[in-house]
Amino acid sequence: MRRNVVLFIVISLVSGFGSTAMTLAAGIWVFDLTGSPAVAALTGLCIYAPTLGAPWLGTLADRLPRRPLVIGTDVLLAAIMLTLLAVSSVREVWLIYVVLLARGLSYVLNDAAETAILPSALPPGRLGDVNGWRASAQEGMKLIAPLAGAGLYAWSGPVPVVLLAAVAPLIAAGCYALLRLPPALPMEKPERGEIREGLRALFGNPAVRRPVLVAAVAIGLSGLTSAGVIAQLVHGLHLPATRLGFLSTAQGAGSLVSGLLVGRLLTRFGPAAIAALGTATFAIACVTWSLPWWPSMIVGSVLAGIGLVGALIAGITAVQTETPDHLLGRVGATANTVMFGSVAIAIPLGSVMVRFGAVAPLLTAAAVAAAGALVAQGARAVIAAR
Repeated sequence: MRRNVVLFIVISLVSGFGSTAMTLAAGIWVFDLTGSPAVAALTGLCIYAPTLGAPWLGTLADRLPRRPLVIGTDVLLAAIMLTLLAVSSVREVWLIYVVLLARGLSYVLNDAAETAILPSALPPGRLGDVNGWRASAQEGMKLIAPLAGAGLYAWSGPVPVVLLAAVAPLIAAGCYALLRLPPALPMEKPERGEIREGLRALFGNPAVRRPVLVAAVAIGLSGLTSAGVIAQLVHGLHLPATRLGFLSTAQGAGSLVSGLLVGRLLTRFGPAAIAALGTATFAIACVTWSLPWWPSMIVGSVLAGIGLVGALIAGITAVQTETPDHLLGRVGATANTVMFGSVAIAIPLGSVMVRFGAVAPLLTAAAVAAAGALVAQGARAVIAAR
């Protein structure tokens, strides 16, 4: 078991480093090429848009051998990343979006398969802790990756960042190959209604539905704030866009703390309560971001990391512990659609709202997140009283 735990953490480390460095650098890259914060924020749309198709993509994790699926996806992603070396002017900006879209698709496939692999590789009682450690490793890379990505970009342009982003999935593929897994069960034959079966397993079970929906509120609203944070930084505080690296590092620090603590909190309070607490923390982060002071933006990023990771791990752990193995791929992928799919809508909406000022999307997100956390806690109290 220890070997598998270490390998999963290494996968999270290298995946978090490569994807965070590339995602941040891509936003700065597009901003440099176009001069538009709103257009730069849309790079995140390509990462999250594929989650809208996750219920269908997730069935692949229940129909195909899961380990070969994640290995093949990572190897293909590495090759696709290298095509970014062809971008040299604003005319090729479209290629950045295409590659980020491929990155988003690979995330959906790998996350669904990995969600299904984890319960077979680890005892049920360790899932909360290991999910927390993995989140700390992956999100904690924001302590290093943003500064590395922004620093490399500022020093030598996008080429070294692209090469880093191509190497990371190859290392992850090697780690997947080294996992010790029980013999694979025969894969099911395709059936009609398999998507509906996954939806029933997710929404028909309150122990899964509540934490996933509450986490979806915070995670979806994080997309609404993307353009607001960039605009507050560049236009509100008149700081260079490369300062986004410091904000991402601060968010990584909060994510690291959250991941280390959330396993114990889940055991004591349960996924629904922790998802609500994470969403409330994110609401406070949005208010702090809206203040016209650079240190407050750092504090807001730390709080965002704490809240978002806490809510996310609560949702993931609920899925893994409450879903039958043969449905884990599609239920995990459908949960990702619920938690991340709204980001694909929120990002362009935030890009429109920022025309009314950087504070508009930030305070809107704060109000909705706070309301979501209060409603969730009220519903939990009613259920407990019964």
